[in-house]
Amino acid sequence: MCGIAGILNFRSSPAEERATRLMTDAMCHRGPDATGFFTEGPASLGHLRLSIIDLSTAANQPFIDNSGRYVMVFNGEIYNYQEVKAGLSGYAFHTSSDTEVLLAAYTKLGPACLQLLRGFFALAIWDRQERELFIARDRMGVKPLYYYIDDQRCVFASEVRSILASGYVKRKADLAALADYFSYQSIGYPHSIIEGIRQLEAGSWMKIKNGVVTREVYWDVTAARNGFDITDPGRIKGKIRELMLQSVRRRLVSDVPVGAFLSGGIDSSAVVALMAEASDATPNTFTISFEEKEYDESPYADIVAKKFRTNHTTILLKPTVFLDELQAGLDAMDIPSGDGINTYVVSKAIARQGMRVALSGVGGDELFAGYPFFNSYLQLRKYGFWWGIPAGLRKGPTSLLPHRTGKQDRIRQLLRAPSAGIADFYPVFRQILTPARIGAITSLGNGALDTAMHQQLMAKKASLKHFPLLSQVSAAEYLGYTQHTLLKDTDQMSMAVSLEVREPFFDQDLVEYVLAIPDEYKKPTYPKSLLVESLKPLLPDEIVFRKKQGFVFPWNTWLRKDLYSFCDGYIRNMATRPFIHGDQLIGYWQDFLKGDQDIRWTEIWLFVVLEYWLEKNHVE
Repeated sequence: MCGIAGILNFRSSPAEERATRLMTDAMCHRGPDATGFFTEGPASLGHLRLSIIDLSTAANQPFIDNSGRYVMVFNGEIYNYQEVKAGLSGYAFHTSSDTEVLLAAYTKLGPACLQLLRGFFALAIWDRQERELFIARDRMGVKPLYYYIDDQRCVFASEVRSILASGYVKRKADLAALADYFSYQSIGYPHSIIEGIRQLEAGSWMKIKNGVVTREVYWDVTAARNGFDITDPGRIKGKIRELMLQSVRRRLVSDVPVGAFLSGGIDSSAVVALMAEASDATPNTFTISFEEKEYDESPYADIVAKKFRTNHTTILLKPTVFLDELQAGLDAMDIPSGDGINTYVVSKAIARQGMRVALSGVGGDELFAGYPFFNSYLQLRKYGFWWGIPAGLRKGPTSLLPHRTGKQDRIRQLLRAPSAGIADFYPVFRQILTPARIGAITSLGNGALDTAMHQQLMAKKASLKHFPLLSQVSAAEYLGYTQHTLLKDTDQMSMAVSLEVREPFFDQDLVEYVLAIPDEYKKPTYPKSLLVESLKPLLPDEIVFRKKQGFVFPWNTWLRKDLYSFCDGYIRNMATRPFIHGDQLIGYWQDFLKGDQDIRWTEIWLFVVLEYWLEKNHVE
């Protein structure tokens, strides 16, 4: 796990290493073990290393292949690098690193090598002979990669603030992206928070030569896949267990100790149970506990730790640590996000225990239909005849719904949707602020938004339709919240404290198989029943049938009391922004303070976080 940065000048003008050094300085937290640079002609590459596989200095980057033709910087881990290495006969390896294997595979196969890889990554390879830059990103979008291209150069990096540090990009907010942010608490592909800076699409690569850009998608979560045995429930459960075990075993590849987050929920407990099975080494597990019983999950984590005899560490925190760490967590954000403070606090606590790698249970809900809206989608589809009625006729009855609450507005949006398809429903399921509220408080969309998320889902509408209904929701989750909020928050908050987090539920082979499973086998009879039954008898009943808890702290109260002055200052500053209707925002804030139950704290928090980020990064 590392950070990468680079510059390619067009028209053969020499690249400035000084700018690349400024870029790596801006994200030094991503790689405390080594820093390296390569600058030659129009290209300059920078690398920050967090050493996980092959800890020797020989594996430092930028890495040059045996021929001297290719230079690579790489962020991530290739779990199956030993298998890939075995197929690269004739290459003389000088390290035991996955970095060298990856570059050797590229020298032999070019972009086709990406099909062999199992892991997560963002990489850049400079071909000194062809004077061509190749950049690529992993299938699920676990590792971020941003770029900026104008008529003079291409600048790329693991973080937006790294590209800003180069001095080549104007610090101007992308207003189209802000509409996405207010809708979904994060910004989806292809935009970023900064005008002109783009995200490389997950599962894609890009080549730049002589100023000409070529792009290709090498993996798509919505692509049709055949050949799976999904007709017998017994074999389905056996295959899920096999793939889960394979995924966990892959993520134990490391030359430093590997730990695991253990909350005592189904997903993290499943990961720990399989860690114990996959390796002879005793798992290292970590739980955050609280003296306040309403927040504390440690008794459940203790049950799992004892069953699998883990080296278990319980870290006692006070709920107010989230307030104490608030500014540090906000400073850690490379991009503004309405979520993530929890991840920062937990990652920091585990990193303080000396861990560099930790497995996480995130992704289980998305893959095994763990959220309520999975069932909501099934229920709505039963009334599909409604969306067959012409839109004009449907508008009359829906206008009778009260206009006051956000929930009623969301129901109205669903009933007026062009279709009952996932492309039209999912963006409504995941909304934080409705289009009507965004239109009232900002000048972004005037109450009618066509977000990047909706556009992307519409572009994949035909391929999504071939999946079972529950899998349609899962695929939409991967393209939406999972990729752009959950994984980005995990990356930016864990890497802020130099901790690598690995997510077994985001394994390509596992995801492809589970998405093919019919709803009749996947629909939960109790929380994530297919996963639980596939792993029987690993998970204790006390874990499976416990009440779902998680980090639900009194943010409503904190925003009104402990954080009142903090929030009030940033809300009032935000009210002066040209794209904000200042009086409306201040009134919205005042209504929240008065106890309006229709205004959730998350809706207020979006404005506070955004203003904090814009001010800290000097963005207009």
